[in-house]
Amino acid sequence: MSEDPLEAIILQTINGAIATIPGYLEEIKASNDTLKVKNPEEFVYGIVMGMALGMSGAILSAQEKPPTPEDQMRVRDIIYKHIPEIRERIFN
Repeated sequence: MSEDPLEAIILQTINGAIATIPGYLEEIKASNDTLKVKNPEEFVYGIVMGMALGMSGAILSAQEKPPTPEDQMRVRDIIYKHIPEIRERIFN
């Protein structure tokens, strides 16, 4: 676990998003006649990244002082650092 409190919170957010992967893939498989998703893994990757970026942005915005552009870039960099792990969980 990271010593950086912000990174630790973001990692929890990423792990929560990753935990939804099997459910989303099953839902797409079960409902693809309606959903018409051509590449379920890429679709779920977009959902997971959206969840990670959105929730981390919300966490950052909930801090006492408004986030700076540097804070936002730091959050993005932390999430992007974990893209290989996210993609591995989806595509393998």
